[in-house]
Amino acid sequence: MPDTTPFLEIDRGDWAELAPSMPVALDESDLQRLRGVGDSLDLTEVAEVYLPLSRLLNLYVAGAQATRDATQTFLRQEPQPTPFVIGIAGSVAVGKSTTARLLQELLRRWDDTPHVELITTDGFLWPNAELERRGLLQRKGFPESYDRRSLTRFVSQVKSGADSVSAPVYSHLVYDIVPGEEVVVRKPDVLIVEGLNVLQPPASAAHIAVSDLFDFTIYVDARTADIERWYVERFLRLQRGAFADPSSYFHRYATLSEPEAIARAKSIWAEINGPNLEQNVLPTRARADLVLRKGADHSVASVLLRKV
Repeated sequence: MPDTTPFLEIDRGDWAELAPSMPVALDESDLQRLRGVGDSLDLTEVAEVYLPLSRLLNLYVAGAQATRDATQTFLRQEPQPTPFVIGIAGSVAVGKSTTARLLQELLRRWDDTPHVELITTDGFLWPNAELERRGLLQRKGFPESYDRRSLTRFVSQVKSGADSVSAPVYSHLVYDIVPGEEVVVRKPDVLIVEGLNVLQPPASAAHIAVSDLFDFTIYVDARTADIERWYVERFLRLQRGAFADPSSYFHRYATLSEPEAIARAKSIWAEINGPNLEQNVLPTRARADLVLRKGADHSVASVLLRKV
């Protein structure tokens, strides 16, 4: 039977051979700054996985701009640069935030994309008070816990070439939107939008979703059992670190014994993160242009690139 999968799967060895000749302009101090809690990212993986990916994205950026220039010329309009928008999705604890930060760093090193901005959808979560009012505080991270209209409007404004667009700021320390704080995006060459649910389809044919505005999409993938294990390991690291801060929303977990902390992490996974992954996040994987498939050691084992 013919192969009906929409993806071409490339193992890591073959993918690594596609790396451009440019040197990896990162060092270990850069990785310490970019690496998320629990990630095992090293310079070898940067060279073998993410450098080829940055080159592929660089080619897509150039191709998209050439198409827009040709269209504007056809319409007898003055060609105007338009930001290339990349969406990055995946589960909690799978490493999508590290992927986003790393790609931002690498894409900045290409001559034609020096200005790369990164926005996480955390800033578009409803504030905790609003989540409580709606009965959604225990469903934080589920699609309905986000102000999706504001997120879509933000990306639309950036993509339309607005001089500056503001987004709210989320604090993982206090687990809430920070009143009065904002991040401002000013006409980037590339905008990266990272979040759990960025690949969600529109609610109906009459609506537009933020995923409709992306030029390229990436899904960071792994076996669910591995992601759960990584989540528990990350919880334990945070318990010994950030949770110790009295201002942390999760400070109440700082004094748990290790068995108690493991039990609590598994409970949160079973009640919130696991169901959200299975019901909402994982079903969007097939909508991605590229899937980074990780092995049990948190490193990328293969790359799936959409071929149709």
